[in-house]
Amino acid sequence: METFGIEEEAMLVDPRTLEPRPASAQVLEGLRHDGRLRSLVTREFLNSQVEYCSPVLRSAREAHTHLNAYREALNSAADHARVAPWHGAVPFVPGEPHATETARYGELASEYRGLVREHQINAIHVHVGISSREEGVRIMNAVRGWTPVLLALSTNSPHWRGEDSGFDSWRTIQMRRWTTHDCPPVFVDAEDYRQRMERLVGVGGTIDAGSVAWNMRLSANHPTIEFRVFDAQLETRETVLLALICRALVTATEDGEAGGALADLPPELLEASLWQAARDGIDARLLNPVTGELAGARAVADALLSHVGPAADAFGDGDEIRSGVDRLFRFGTGAARQRQTYQEGGIEALRALHAAV
Repeated sequence: METFGIEEEAMLVDPRTLEPRPASAQVLEGLRHDGRLRSLVTREFLNSQVEYCSPVLRSAREAHTHLNAYREALNSAADHARVAPWHGAVPFVPGEPHATETARYGELASEYRGLVREHQINAIHVHVGISSREEGVRIMNAVRGWTPVLLALSTNSPHWRGEDSGFDSWRTIQMRRWTTHDCPPVFVDAEDYRQRMERLVGVGGTIDAGSVAWNMRLSANHPTIEFRVFDAQLETRETVLLALICRALVTATEDGEAGGALADLPPELLEASLWQAARDGIDARLLNPVTGELAGARAVADALLSHVGPAADAFGDGDEIRSGVDRLFRFGTGAARQRQTYQEGGIEALRALHAAV
């Protein structure tokens, strides 16, 4: 059975003003009192941020159980530290944030300088198990055309510095300023991937393989493909939905159902489609990987559902995936819900929305 895992970042904010607070040490101390979480929570780039790394997961039920338990513990630990967790880009960012005090994060801050103050954003990363790095490269080459619609389904960062950015995923736009961004290039094989990764280290702000910021890569530490295109999600059910889609997509490709027809999709078209997804979310017109033509996000999402359907059904996830995608198009992504909530009720309503999920 195909295994998967989820990494989820969260910012720690003042419960009243929603401004980031450097409380990661206190919150992590509270989380680590729970023996089940001790090895699963860690610091992140900023000292106002924490990260959860799930255990290896084998089913949707496991994913829901573990992620819900973590969110409950996070809410409790944050409340004890007099802060609140925030998923998505922080809407109010005053002052100067500070990198977590480790040698690696200090080096990253030294490399990226003024970008550090703009990096108050959160993502989720989905890992899907693969049989080999050779197979992983083949899968990445084959599925890269689906990344715009994956982004569109996950958009959850519309606000920046107290204003509507006009984009559903401002996190994606922020990440475009790092040395590497968007989809990786097409690789010949695993050796080509290794060599090109090694050549990147030391160029620009790339200090190691972990700082390569493509929205899809082979994990340096686990036998997985890591999907990094997603915003952090308002609700755990949305996070699990995205993880299940990734697992089905990888499995369909391994089984020969996904094919590689779009492996040579020109990178400029793919990057432009990702930009559209970041701006307009599920209202965007995106490249359809089946036809290569522009289509509405709903049509592209339907093509994705058809594409992964057999693999999803084999896992028993098909109904959850289909109903989850339908729910997003009916009620909106996190970005749409945050935008509407803030327009209608301001900061108090936005605070209540996050507190309720």
